[in-house]
Amino acid sequence: MKRQLSIDITRGIVMIIMALDHVRDLMHVDSITQSPTDLATTSPILFFTRWITHLCAPIFVFLAGTSVYLSLQNNTNFIEKKHHLIKRGFWLLLLEFTLVNFGLFFDIGFHTILFEVIAAIGFGFIILGLLLKIPSKILGFIGLLILSLQNLLPLIPFAENALLKVILTPFFSPTVIPFAEKAFVMAYPPIPWLGIMLVGFSTGKFFELESEQRKKLFLKIGFSALALFTVIRLLNIYGDPALWATQKNSVFTFLSFMNVTKYPPSLLFCLVTLGILFLLLAFAEQFHNTIKKVTLVYGKVPLFYFIVHFYVIHTLTLIMLLMQGFDWSQFEFASGTFGRPKNAESGLPLWGIYSIWIFVVAILYKPSKWFGKYKAENKYWWLKYS
Repeated sequence: MKRQLSIDITRGIVMIIMALDHVRDLMHVDSITQSPTDLATTSPILFFTRWITHLCAPIFVFLAGTSVYLSLQNNTNFIEKKHHLIKRGFWLLLLEFTLVNFGLFFDIGFHTILFEVIAAIGFGFIILGLLLKIPSKILGFIGLLILSLQNLLPLIPFAENALLKVILTPFFSPTVIPFAEKAFVMAYPPIPWLGIMLVGFSTGKFFELESEQRKKLFLKIGFSALALFTVIRLLNIYGDPALWATQKNSVFTFLSFMNVTKYPPSLLFCLVTLGILFLLLAFAEQFHNTIKKVTLVYGKVPLFYFIVHFYVIHTLTLIMLLMQGFDWSQFEFASGTFGRPKNAESGLPLWGIYSIWIFVVAILYKPSKWFGKYKAENKYWWLKYS
């Protein structure tokens, strides 16, 4: 099956948006001390800056599953594909705990080890590789069950230190596991994200439809997901641990309504983000040619872009600190603050964050285009896993 442009375009869009979140994380003046979704301290524009980036991880994981399905259509050797997928999963885990973690913290001692989106995809690839013999429809149904029922888990009356709870919690909920003066942080509990990947895998079959038929189906799915999100959210009973409430004005009440939980991804989080995904997929190939040309460059090399953009943003963060008068001896890398001193104000206002974001995306265009061409023209083993 030929490469689907709508997938690369959509993935390129979310890769561009993703850089905004990471620039804000590392460089915004309040990012160390305040949450952008805390309605007591945020502003509508700061809330939106964070909320729009909620699209990135679920779309990234979903399309990873879809891409696996499509690649299977080009490779009839089941055993070879299974082994490749499992190896790729372990490769992504290795990259997460080395290059990605170092790019995020610049901490040579690796005092904090994060299990985030790349590791979640790696875990998903390993499990998917083991389940490849199961029909895609059944895998999609399992994925939907995970997403629909995972919010019931906190209601199970485990004893506080029950062994089963200790074992299951890191797979379903964010968990910090201290060891040897370090901390392993399960920021992306793998089972809910596996659910998203399985649904994405089963959706790959839709790309076998004719373009217009596929567009109509994606529009129907997208609007249905958003409608279901609205109904369940209005009921305010199930689907997200954070219920919405009337706030000081209508704008903040709307923010409360949209303030869904990403860690772990709740049912409502998945409905709204994946609903938007299907709308993007429906219209992607009808976007302006300039938009398609630019987004395809990033969408074809997501792992390369993901890793390199962290190093670019973090380098700019250190330059920012030096320009703000901090000495190298004041940088704090082991504390998880990306080098920024905890007890001194640093960082940029929101307009500066948007400026740096545009700069980062712009300077990564040529390297991403080069790597895409290099990947297409060479057959080195490691390129198969990138």
